[in-house]
Amino acid sequence: MVDFIILGAGFTAGRVALRLLEQGAEVVVTNRQRTEIPGAQSLSLNLETGGGVGALGPLVSSRTAILHSIPTFTGTAELVAFLRPLRPRRMVYLSTTGVYGPADQVDEKTAPHPDTEQHRLRIETETALADGPWSSMILRPAGIYGPGRGVHWSTRRNQFRPTAGQGMVSRIHVDDLAEHAARALQSDAVGAYPVADEAPCPSVEVAQWTCAYLGIPFVAGEIARERRGRRVDGAAVRRRLGVLLRYPSYREGVPACLREEDARPQAR
Repeated sequence: MVDFIILGAGFTAGRVALRLLEQGAEVVVTNRQRTEIPGAQSLSLNLETGGGVGALGPLVSSRTAILHSIPTFTGTAELVAFLRPLRPRRMVYLSTTGVYGPADQVDEKTAPHPDTEQHRLRIETETALADGPWSSMILRPAGIYGPGRGVHWSTRRNQFRPTAGQGMVSRIHVDDLAEHAARALQSDAVGAYPVADEAPCPSVEVAQWTCAYLGIPFVAGEIARERRGRRVDGAAVRRRLGVLLRYPSYREGVPACLREEDARPQAR
């Protein structure tokens, strides 16, 4: 029996696990690659189609909180059916603002309107997890960036491709998202909320700022296909969980990413 189980311990959820471990919690992480996280028990499971759920049985008790961070998931029914009699304390799901479909202004009151099969699967997973015999919270993050991922990363390598138009993009630094998720696991707050920083802007603005910060010329590739713009207001969930953003905009987040990347040159 463990305190926390992280399903899909990748880019974001791996950082959630580290936060919980730093607090002295007992954490189990699962992923297909069996990526090791120091201090956590690691299971190599492919749960995306519902297979392998039986291995979770000995780990789950009424004190266990589960973070579900598997992107596109078709095994929801099997997972929920297996966990239902075990009655874990808490379920938190990392979804996406993509479930809002064509909405270009999003806050906690905006209803989802998925318009792709991938996003319909997300809503099915959200609904099934929220209907279980446990308290649950759904986090719908905007574009996640961090060390090795995001506009600054492609810009630094002369690989940035601007999108057609000047659509607004909301984003969230991976460490701020991890803080939301860790607090959600330890909270009793319920509901579904969008997560974003305080500074939506066109991606080209981030690219140009990154170049100015690094003192390198701005080089843009050919225009990519048009991307839907969306402003996301994540203030409600910050208030609900007591989160203070470490990186309220890319102006704070990008330099932190660059420093971490430079400290790990092998990742560049």
